[in-house]
Amino acid sequence: MSERYAVVLAAGKGTRMKSKLYKVLHPICGKPMVTHVIDALQPINMNEIITVVGHGAEEVQTVLEDRSQFVLQEEQLGTAHAVMQVREQLEGKSGVTLVICGDTPLLTNDTITKLFEKHEATGAKATVLTARTTAPDGYGRVIRNEQNIVERIVEHKDATEEERLVQEINTGTYCFDNQALFETLTHVDNENSQQEYYLPDCIHLMQARGWTVAAYEAEHFHETIGVNDRVALAAAEKVMRKRILEHHMRQGVTIVDPDNTYVEASVTIGRDTVLLPGTTLQGQTTIGEDCTVGPHTELKDATVGNGSTIKQSVVYDSEVGDHVEIGPYAHLRGKAFIGDACRIGNFVEVKKTTFGQGSKAAHLSYLGDAVIGKDVNVGCGSITVNYDGNKKHQTHIDDGAFIGCNTNLVAPVKVGEKALVAAGSTITENVPAHALSIARSRQVNKEGYTETKKQD
Repeated sequence: MSERYAVVLAAGKGTRMKSKLYKVLHPICGKPMVTHVIDALQPINMNEIITVVGHGAEEVQTVLEDRSQFVLQEEQLGTAHAVMQVREQLEGKSGVTLVICGDTPLLTNDTITKLFEKHEATGAKATVLTARTTAPDGYGRVIRNEQNIVERIVEHKDATEEERLVQEINTGTYCFDNQALFETLTHVDNENSQQEYYLPDCIHLMQARGWTVAAYEAEHFHETIGVNDRVALAAAEKVMRKRILEHHMRQGVTIVDPDNTYVEASVTIGRDTVLLPGTTLQGQTTIGEDCTVGPHTELKDATVGNGSTIKQSVVYDSEVGDHVEIGPYAHLRGKAFIGDACRIGNFVEVKKTTFGQGSKAAHLSYLGDAVIGKDVNVGCGSITVNYDGNKKHQTHIDDGAFIGCNTNLVAPVKVGEKALVAAGSTITENVPAHALSIARSRQVNKEGYTETKKQD
């Protein structure tokens, strides 16, 4: 197999996106679209990947980091001009160069591999990835001769009425013999409606020299779409989401309603887990086996163990153990850690708190900046009062403690092992182990008071 190189075109600003964010950085299922392109190249074992950057160069380099080399296209004068920017890195090398756009996030490794294979099998100097669509407006048309050989590619704006009827389109992805590519690029001119240097012009220039030009037609048109505006962005998101969900279902995950389930590309889910409608899984989320998530549940950068249930709740940047029950309407955030066999019930918020095995907060509580031991019961309406207006302070509740309803634990404070805090207490001092702590005003009954008020 010959040496393989990839040139990723990512210099355009993307004015049709009407966004402060550069086009190739717009996310598709949680990843910038240019990252999906690089992901598709990784299994091919490219000798070099070079990304041509322009607008937003620093941001693109930050996203891709060491996964690519970079060259700068200071002026955007067309795709041929963009490829010429890598001349110093690639000219003179033998092998095959793939040119691919950074705004084609749906192209798969399988299709790119087949394009390489077609190119190498035919001995072509150039092989074009084409696709067929009944709505080719805006795409360059692939013009074939009587022998069905690709003769040239005509941009939509430069095409005749007859040429615009052609439904085979240029996807903007090519394989080139590397030496032939750079030899041909020097002959590309900008005599067209856009006054740009078009990479597709290399095709008819190679044909004119009698070099073989081949084509590989993608099986699915949607895989080849370029994302140029928000409409295409939404269409690509839908295709990618379907692809991701089908992958998880084939791996043993039950997704009850795929049309209303949203899973980003970086999520991992164990087999026999069930996702109910309205579930959104984002970021570096990992879910174990035999879980039930949803309905209407949002997890982001969350880790969930085996056999847990999370319903109608939000979990961000937190960890949930095995056989835990969360929800409905719970909120875990900011490094919450929920141990095995715990219960976090309705309208409970947990922030930056460790919750020991078997402990529970069944409803209507806020637990922030706390370390809670094993088998602790936190009663309804209990709050760790962690903020004094200047700094956050920590609450410690040791194993087996019982916190009565409507309790305020004013941090920094500690409740000892198997201590009991009476309902309605405001605790400002440490509670010893095995103690009963009552911190509330003594009840006073004024008999006949309401009758007296009636007479006034």
